[in-house]
Amino acid sequence: MQAVSRRFGSQFSKPSPGISSLKSLYPISDHHYGADHPRYASSLATKGVGHLVRKGTGGRSSVSGIISAVFGATGFLGRYLVQQLAKMGSQVLVPFRGSEDSYRNLKLMGDLGQIVPMKYNPRDETSIKAVMAKANVVINLIGREYETRNYSFEEVNHFMAEQLAVIAKEHGGIVRFIQVSCLGASQSSPSRMLRAKAAAEEAIMRELPEATIMRPAVMIGTEDRILNTWAHFVKKYSFLPLIGDGSTKIQPAYVVDVASAIIAALKDDGASMGKLYELGGPEVFTVHQLAEIMYDTIREWPRYVNVPFPIAKAIATPREIFLKKVPFPLPTPSMFNLDLINALTQDTVVSPDALTFNDLGIVPHKLKGYPIEFLISYRKGGPQYGSTVSEKVSPDFDN
Repeated sequence: MQAVSRRFGSQFSKPSPGISSLKSLYPISDHHYGADHPRYASSLATKGVGHLVRKGTGGRSSVSGIISAVFGATGFLGRYLVQQLAKMGSQVLVPFRGSEDSYRNLKLMGDLGQIVPMKYNPRDETSIKAVMAKANVVINLIGREYETRNYSFEEVNHFMAEQLAVIAKEHGGIVRFIQVSCLGASQSSPSRMLRAKAAAEEAIMRELPEATIMRPAVMIGTEDRILNTWAHFVKKYSFLPLIGDGSTKIQPAYVVDVASAIIAALKDDGASMGKLYELGGPEVFTVHQLAEIMYDTIREWPRYVNVPFPIAKAIATPREIFLKKVPFPLPTPSMFNLDLINALTQDTVVSPDALTFNDLGIVPHKLKGYPIEFLISYRKGGPQYGSTVSEKVSPDFDN
């Protein structure tokens, strides 16, 4: 028995050169990086995550074999993605930099121990490596459509994504890297955020050519930052400013469909690796048409104020000028965000030859109906208040 113990002890006491170099890159204890120990060894295939050693029937109490580090999990898209990952039996590492309340709602989405919150600092490589230590999938959802005193567009949307790709490459055990960008990302975009997103895509593909890039259009859902913003503004001021007369075309997508597309990419046995997908909804609207749908749902009489682009930019510019010149934080822009105003000067729709939801086997939801039912809460007389045009009874109904 002792001979057997000595034999196995010597077997595990001699780590491979690859593991030794990995440990030199990551100054973290063997508890995290015991990849030579069978308990921590990855069961993933060399390409994709289709061939996994699974346990169970595929539900929350099963084991999918995926250990996913979801950066930006506490945001809008993050909560839907974490729910779908946990639903298939994956362990989800949730990096957070705020208070413990930021991830509290996510812990209920998985079985016991499957949702693992991890405090980290996006500017600290060591804490990022600690999050990735036992992961085999990295999904980056980090992004912001406005600047703050502490974080610029370039740092949040470009440099953080590039840093994650570099660390994932050094890790050696990350088999899937998915970057969530934005539809319209381009180096020639008038929007700084979209230019930063395009630079992040280039940097990630340079470091990890087999990464998958997702470009979702503006996302609609219960916590969205477009219809909620409009409805709140209407309830407060009784009108809605239409920037640039509302003629800009957009192709909004339901947030649940975007989360489903990411899950489909993880399940496709590597077919989506190295590819870029543009995730737009099945319908194209002008901003004015989308506002009409919002008004129709909250059952308010439409009132608009057309704001030409030069005037909208003039209203939004003072915040950008004084953002880092005053000793206190300025309010977060809602309607008049200079970078979003610049983005609205161009249509944002899916390219004709792009890979889309359909290439991932996802049929996106149309906007009207369940995806925007959350707007019912803005009806001033309760859910049954008023009626829409389609619900009105014709005067000739009784004849």
